[in-house]
Amino acid sequence: MKILVLANNSGGLYRFRKELMQKMIEEGHKVYASTPFDDFIEELREIGVCLIETPINRRGMNPIKDFGLLMTYYRMIKKLKPDLIVTYTIKPNLYGCTIARLLNKQYTINITGLGTAFQNDGLLKKMVVRWYKFVCKKVKVVFFENEGNKKVFTSNKIIDEEKCVCLNGAGVNLEDFPYKSYPHDEDTIHFLFIGRIMKEKGIEELFYAISKLKDENYPVVLDILGGYEDNYKEMIDEYVKKGIVNYFGYQNDVRPFIEQCHCFVLPSYHEGMANTLLESAAMGRPLITSNIHGCLEAVDNNGYLCKVKDSKDLYKNMKKFIELSHDKKVQMGLNSRKHVENVFDKKKVVNKTMEGMGL
Repeated sequence: MKILVLANNSGGLYRFRKELMQKMIEEGHKVYASTPFDDFIEELREIGVCLIETPINRRGMNPIKDFGLLMTYYRMIKKLKPDLIVTYTIKPNLYGCTIARLLNKQYTINITGLGTAFQNDGLLKKMVVRWYKFVCKKVKVVFFENEGNKKVFTSNKIIDEEKCVCLNGAGVNLEDFPYKSYPHDEDTIHFLFIGRIMKEKGIEELFYAISKLKDENYPVVLDILGGYEDNYKEMIDEYVKKGIVNYFGYQNDVRPFIEQCHCFVLPSYHEGMANTLLESAAMGRPLITSNIHGCLEAVDNNGYLCKVKDSKDLYKNMKKFIELSHDKKVQMGLNSRKHVENVFDKKKVVNKTMEGMGL
C-alpha cells in the first residue's frame, strides 16, 4: 500500500511518529511524507520515508491565503495516487482531507490538540467546525489523543462515536527516554519548561510563580527550552539577568535538560497530549501541570495539577513541591516512570494506531 503522511513540521514528525512510520514500512507499505523541511530530514530518509518538501504557515487560518497549500495537496495527491492519506494538525487535516475527499481517497485524521480555533465561540470556531464536519463525513477513522478532545467533536456532531479511536497520546519510546536517577543536589531546585514560548503555554503564569518564589528566597531557577512564538524575548532577557531564568533556546535533544531538572512544569491552556510531560515522566521526573485534558492524564501520584490560567495556584503547587522531602520527590519520580510504562508505552500506541487504520 502507498501511504501519504501530511504534517506541518518535520521535526515533530520524526520525534513523535517515527516508530509508526517504521512499522508501516516493516509491514511492506511505501511511506511518503509531505512536510516543511525544519529538522531531522536525514533521519527521516534513513528510516525509509520518501520526503516531499511542503511549506506551511503554522500560524493563522485563512483559506484565501492558504489556497496555494490546497493546490499543492491537489497536485501531490493526483500525482502520487496514494492508497491511504494520514494527516496531523489542523491545516493538513482540513486542507489535505478536503482534497482527499474530493478525489475519493481513503484518509485518516489525527487530532493532536484543538488549538486556538476551538477556544472561543466566534466566527473562526464556526468555520472550523463546519469544515471538520465536511472532511469527517467520509473519513475512515479519526484519532484523538485524549477523551476531552473526542467529546468536543462528538458533542458538536462533527463525527459519530464509531469512527473515533482514542489513543494515549503519541506514546513514549521507553528506550529513547530511559529512567534517570533523581538529582541528589537540591542546593538549587531546577524547574524545567519545554515548549514554544507563547501565552497559551502558560508562560506568563510561570513567570509570576517563579518570580514570587525567588522573591521569597526559595533556591529556585526556571530552565526554558524552546523558540519564541510570541514576543517574550525582552521579558526573558530581563529574568536571565536577574538569575531567575536560564534560557537555552530550541534544543534537538531535551534529555540532558530533563535529567538535570527536579520537576517539569507545563501550565498550558490546551493540549492534545503533551509529549514533554510524558518524556519527562518517562525519565523519572515529577510533574506540575494544568488540570485539563491533554495534561491531567500524565499525572498519577507523580505531581500536582493546577487550575488553568491561575498563576497563584501554580505558585502554590510549585511551593508545595519545593517543600517536599527529598525521598518524596524521588518517589514521585519513580511513580512517573511506572505510570508511563503502564499507560503510554509507544509500542502499544503504535499497534493501536495500525489496528485503527486497518493496517
